[in-house]
Amino acid sequence: MEPASDLRSGLAHRLGSSPDDLVAWPGDPFPLGASWDGEGTNFSIWSPATTRAEVCLFDARGAETRVRLVEKSFHIWHGYLPGVNPGQRYGFRLDGPYSPAAGQLHNPAKLLIDPYARAIEGDFVDDVACYPDNGLDSAPFVPRSVVVLDAFPWGNDPRPNTAWEDTIIYELHVRGFTARHPDIPADLRGTYAGLAHPAAISYLKQLGITAVELLPIHHFVSEPALQRRGLKNYWGYNSIGFFAPHAAYATHTGRLGGNQVREFKAMVRALHAAGIEVILDVVYNHTGELNPAGPVLSYRGIDNTGYYRVDPANPARYLDYTGCGNTLDVRTPAVLQLVTDSLRYWVTEMHVDGFRFDLASALARSLHDVDKLSSFFDTIHQDPVISQVKLIAEPWDIGDGGYQVGEFPPLWTEWNGKYRDTVRDFWAHGSGGVRDLAFRLTGSSDLYADDGRLPFASINFVTAHDGFPMRDLASYLRKHNEANGESNADGTDDNRSINFGVEGETTDPEVNALRLKQVRNLLTTLLLSTGAPMLVAGDERYRTQGGNNNAYVQDNEVSWLDWADSPAADDLLELTRRLIALRRASPVLRQRAFFEGRPINADGCKDLAWFHPAGRELTERDWFDPGLRTIGMYLDGRGLRHRGRRGQVISDESYLLLLHSGEQPMPFALPGRPWADRYAVVIDTTEVAGRPDAEPLKGGTELSLTARSVLLLRADRD
Repeated sequence: MEPASDLRSGLAHRLGSSPDDLVAWPGDPFPLGASWDGEGTNFSIWSPATTRAEVCLFDARGAETRVRLVEKSFHIWHGYLPGVNPGQRYGFRLDGPYSPAAGQLHNPAKLLIDPYARAIEGDFVDDVACYPDNGLDSAPFVPRSVVVLDAFPWGNDPRPNTAWEDTIIYELHVRGFTARHPDIPADLRGTYAGLAHPAAISYLKQLGITAVELLPIHHFVSEPALQRRGLKNYWGYNSIGFFAPHAAYATHTGRLGGNQVREFKAMVRALHAAGIEVILDVVYNHTGELNPAGPVLSYRGIDNTGYYRVDPANPARYLDYTGCGNTLDVRTPAVLQLVTDSLRYWVTEMHVDGFRFDLASALARSLHDVDKLSSFFDTIHQDPVISQVKLIAEPWDIGDGGYQVGEFPPLWTEWNGKYRDTVRDFWAHGSGGVRDLAFRLTGSSDLYADDGRLPFASINFVTAHDGFPMRDLASYLRKHNEANGESNADGTDDNRSINFGVEGETTDPEVNALRLKQVRNLLTTLLLSTGAPMLVAGDERYRTQGGNNNAYVQDNEVSWLDWADSPAADDLLELTRRLIALRRASPVLRQRAFFEGRPINADGCKDLAWFHPAGRELTERDWFDPGLRTIGMYLDGRGLRHRGRRGQVISDESYLLLLHSGEQPMPFALPGRPWADRYAVVIDTTEVAGRPDAEPLKGGTELSLTARSVLLLRADRD
């Protein structure tokens, strides 16, 4: 890259401008952002109220050269700079109205990140210069945008295109998954290249999952409050660039000149070659500029009242539906375009396979209420690219009426928070009986059947990045978040967990055996439920966070996967692999259609039947018995209602799944004919890795269910 003096003189020569007043050629308003055409770069930025716009180029030493953009079309400032090539670092400075009371924050002293930047380099460093109420230059403290070259040798890159009913999601953190992996070279750990390494991909393949859901990889920044405490944002839910892969997840050389884009693409290519889809956790509901007292890094200095939802009665105040200080206003056409352009870019240019939308309810708000007919949904549904990939909503935000589980329209699947709560409650304390549990085990038809959606609209999960991992659900009643520096005030108190009489780690072998069995129960319930399961990385290895249920600032061993072998980790890993293999081989466990609970065969067996420990089908009274902690779910695999791709009838084995969350053993009479003549034990959570250690059982046999256990039986007929 040229030194600043050479850069300035070279530009002056090519532009025909004075070195003291560089003016860009007219260029074009579209595409937005920085676009290299082989000879130079076109720059454009939407900013309707701006009165003066400059694109600022930086050399390797950080020296700045400013070039005026004098053309404005459709509220877009634009210009072309010949000889500016990929790798060039840049930003914008915009002047215009400055009236905080009116929500106007233009200030040419503030360097602004390009909202359409394909790569971002450097960190945000909290400094008084980054705030709007002064004339200090913020450039030394703000990341640079980078001009990139989009070309990449994708080859064929066949997308896996896994059907929703076959999908098994694995939520992971790019850095945390690989940071301690002993078979990944040290210089690749914590990076896109580390996740693309054969050791990482081999593990995922052997596990059997079909998709990775990556915690946010849009470029993000750490909040000022964290910086002041010597911490940094680990999870990444603080985006500042919706087109740029987070630079810190690239190798050290990959973080320069936009090479993080190539490393991300190489990771996607490697995962696709292994048959694994890539789903991104995206945060379009807010940005890292935080509340009205936050820094000016990009959007606030471009058009504060256009990008953010402000109080109409007091534009200096944001409407915060996210709990993060601001809410992106997708009612503004240019902002909605930003979001959809970003989504389309990640599909077409970066080849990702779907998105999980953080706090998706915030995106669907009209004036105040969540609106299923909002422009956001309309735009997504009609888009020929975005509508064809996997769309997952986190169907809530913190505003009034924000909890929208079961209310998103067709095309969307949802993180089913009711599944999480119900399964946790059943296994922790057995509260509420089995009625709600039955809905959750079978795809949550009460939530998704009424609007034409199918069982896989329910993304079933017991744990996620936020909250306890499964081991901690069985080890802690209370959160222990002191290390986050917020006096243990952060994180939820609604854990729905159990500690078996001891808070935290213990050497008591009886307690540890109960805890391990409890995690086996949770894994087995999750992976045998109808719907699309999501497993969190590390739960299959008995990972603990030491009771921290909000580890968003823990970029250390608290959050990173521990790859060390242990009897418990080996136990759960084998069980998880067995359960996933069984699920993938058994259409009856991953049905496209909701069960109907009616006879489907001449012998009178129903596609779905529920059994009481006495061996009879559940009655209306049983369903409303809050003390019932034992249930049998019978799935008949003969003649499933959904057909194969060539119209063939699909049939499978039939199964009886027994779940018992009581603290004492429970006798259970196995249904005899016509349900089965005998039963073979397939999974038994009282055994290591769930491996069965029992002879076939005759129909009508009364067996004793061990306290807190799951038994999966294959129903055989003569």
